[in-house]
Amino acid sequence: MIYLKVLDRGRSVLRGVCRRCAGSSQAWTHSSGEASVVQAGRTLSQPPWRVLFFGSDDFAVESLKRLHESRGDGAVVDLLEVVTLSGSVPVQKYAKQHKLRIHDWPDVDFSGQFDVGVVVSFGCLLQERVINRLPYGILNVHPSLLPRWRGPAPILHTVLHGDKVTGVTVMQIRPKRFDVGPILSQELHPVPEKITAEELGSSLAVMGAQLLIDTLRNLPERIANRREQAKEGATFAPKISPSLSWIVWEEQTCEEIDRLHRAIGSRIPLRTIWMGRTIKLIDFVGRCQPSIGSHYTAVPGSVHYQKKSNTLLVCCKDGWVGFKTVKLKKNLSAADFYNGYLHQDVLKKQNSCQFQSYRERPSPVPIDKILSQ
Repeated sequence: MIYLKVLDRGRSVLRGVCRRCAGSSQAWTHSSGEASVVQAGRTLSQPPWRVLFFGSDDFAVESLKRLHESRGDGAVVDLLEVVTLSGSVPVQKYAKQHKLRIHDWPDVDFSGQFDVGVVVSFGCLLQERVINRLPYGILNVHPSLLPRWRGPAPILHTVLHGDKVTGVTVMQIRPKRFDVGPILSQELHPVPEKITAEELGSSLAVMGAQLLIDTLRNLPERIANRREQAKEGATFAPKISPSLSWIVWEEQTCEEIDRLHRAIGSRIPLRTIWMGRTIKLIDFVGRCQPSIGSHYTAVPGSVHYQKKSNTLLVCCKDGWVGFKTVKLKKNLSAADFYNGYLHQDVLKKQNSCQFQSYRERPSPVPIDKILSQ
């Protein structure tokens, strides 16, 4: 009898604790991968959510824009605040323009008591204590089909390695490592031929933003059905180094040079050496067919000016590629380079009408060796 009285009193105490928690501004529990959020006396298991957004670049702005547009009655988002890096980054500009509250990383004020976090192109590893402050954790919009191309430059490596299919992934982040958390949603996207990294990034940004909204609409269900990433097929997408822009004419094919240009050309011009000087190769036109006599013997690096198309052709491992512009101290058209430099060398019969490879260029790492860290 004494035992039953104590047990009954214990239940009453627990009920009191629950009532006090429900009366507070917010409390939460995690159970079997699902989160139950108690706010103002009611359990939240559906939107609208109070979202804390972490981001920096233009890719992230697309998701922030969709979250901002999803605010209001019957919408996905209730409260939206932004954590971003110092400086005039695109996310900060958007947040200021639309009068969203901004937190400068790492000084985050959690008094707003958010339900879920969203990270898109943030570049900073979030501590476990930050993740645990959010009942539904922190979601990440990543522009690849994880586990392929984990890391900071998935879009560039997708183009560089000639992938035919890519996509976007919405996952829950985990502390200490990037891009290894469980997958909540994933959508495929074919990679069009000849697309640049910038063009692909724009398409994936729109797709990722929509997939994020779809995930938030059914967040508890997506969390309950999340799946761990496969161990097979994991690859790492490191930041692109300027050293990658050096062309090795003897080793690289027309297709490889084309992919390199489409991956990094708008950020880092392709480069080569001519008479001991660095030349930047601009306005790439792809594979070309030179109109030269059969007596002409070309070796990788050989340069030929094609007057009809006003193009500078360079011989590589399996053919010729063309460029409309080169840069020494200033930009020169193919005709200007030929008339001002190359033609004089030909007349003097000097053996200098050839581009040299920069031999200190790091050897490419085989794709099967670029494993996730």
